Parts: sequence; structure tokens; C-alpha cells
Amino acid sequence: MTLLILGLIMFLGMHSIRIFADGWRTRTIERMGILPWKALYGLVSLAGLVLIVIGFGQARMHPHLLYPSLSALRHLNSLFVLLALIFVAAAYVPRNHLKAKFGHPMLLGAKLWAFGHLLAIGFLRDVLLFGGFLLWAIIAYAAARRRDRAAGTVQPPGTVGGDVLTVIVGVALWALFAFWLHQVLFGVNPLA
Repeated sequence: MTLLILGLIMFLGMHSIRIFADGWRTRTIERMGILPWKALYGLVSLAGLVLIVIGFGQARMHPHLLYPSLSALRHLNSLFVLLALIFVAAAYVPRNHLKAKFGHPMLLGAKLWAFGHLLAIGFLRDVLLFGGFLLWAIIAYAAARRRDRAAGTVQPPGTVGGDVLTVIVGVALWALFAFWLHQVLFGVNPLA
């Protein structure tokens, strides 16, 4: 569990600098330059992600059940992940209504992904991983929306074409993960 916790602190901590130390972040970027900052950000995030993967794998060897999961909730998680991946797609597909309305759809996708997994899986390692991401996504979304309001940020209006492409990309990502990639990467068939 130690590596999992350390990885979460590194990964989510790096992704929280703008939330809790935006002024320091700005001064650091001005001092070192944007490219070195992005390199540092990427390296620390990647190291955190590697520790999360290794730590989670180790924690799977010593399962500690906190609460049982119901079969229906595991299937409901598939719906949460489908919606989450549509929100993630909305972060990248231009001119869609989800981005226009919510501003930061990837963070909403992270919330849905984490919440669905918390419903479906009740082991300590999963509660740490998905609970950590859920808490971070809630705080990050609130901070991002507050920054948007303070800066007067207005997203471009959505279009039907942008919405259709968003849904197509999101469903394609979901199908890729549900029918193949989740099993390959994590050894778990989410539809079983």
C-alpha cells in the first residue's frame, strides 16, 4: 500500500498545484520557463503513475475487503464509465455542448469513473485509488470553475456536429476498454 499511497500523493499532488499554489506555479513557470516546467510536471506525474500501478499491483496480492460489491453495481459501473468517456471526449472534441456548459468535462469524467468504480469494488486498494481520484476531481472541478468565473472565461458554443462526434468518440473509447483494453491492462473483464 505504501507505493500506491506515495504514487497517489505524487500524481494527484502534482495535478493539484494549480488548485492550492497557483501563484507559486506562475512564478516558477516565469523563472524556469514553460518547457522545463512541463518536463518536470510530466516526469513527476509519470513517476507517480508508475508507483500507482506498481503499488496497486502489490496491493492486489493482499486484498482487504471493506464492503461487498453487488453484481448490479458492477454493471452500473459500465454505464458510469461510458458517460465518463463521453465527458473525456468532450474535453478534446471542439464545439460541443458538454464543454460549453461545464467548461472542464474531463474532470466530470474523472468523477464519474471514480464514483462508478467505488460503487463496484470495495477493496481497500480500490477505495484509496478511486476515492483519491474522486476527491481530487471534485476539488479540481470547483477550483477550475472558480478560476473561469474570475477570468470571465466563456467556452465557444456547442454544435450538433460537435455533440455527435463527442458521443461517437466516447462510445468508441468505451467499447475499446470494455471489450479489450481493460482486460489487457488490468486483467479484469469489466463486462463479466
